[in-house]
Amino acid sequence: MIEPAAEKDYPELAEIWERSVRATHHFLEEDYLQLIKSLLIPVIFPAVEIYVYRNHNSAIAGFSGVAENKIEMLLIDPPYRGKGIGKKLTLFAIDHLHISKVDVNEENEQAIRFYLHMGFKITGRTELDPMGKPHPILQMELT
Repeated sequence: MIEPAAEKDYPELAEIWERSVRATHHFLEEDYLQLIKSLLIPVIFPAVEIYVYRNHNSAIAGFSGVAENKIEMLLIDPPYRGKGIGKKLTLFAIDHLHISKVDVNEENEQAIRFYLHMGFKITGRTELDPMGKPHPILQMELT
């Protein structure tokens, strides 16, 4: 089931974020990961609309954050990866929230393959991530 997140969910979402990033973003330095983590609850989560996917036990298995017409984050708790949750959250964002864009770390090859499979195409590239770090970002759009 996909539903909007509540502010009370933020601590659990931050834990899922960290587990997911550690499983998929091996290129991030530990101090940078900790910096981003420190910004999740006070800055990053409130800046996006967050939707959670709850499993049959009502536990959050993954979530997406969207702003305007863009997926800003898509994170799946590692035990639930490969079970179609990312696809469900992405289709929900496309069909119900009318998103058409996503930015992806160029070093996250799994995410690039996922979004290409979902119908996105690479439309641009930046050398730096939004915080000015040397982690290139690919801009992708639905075609």
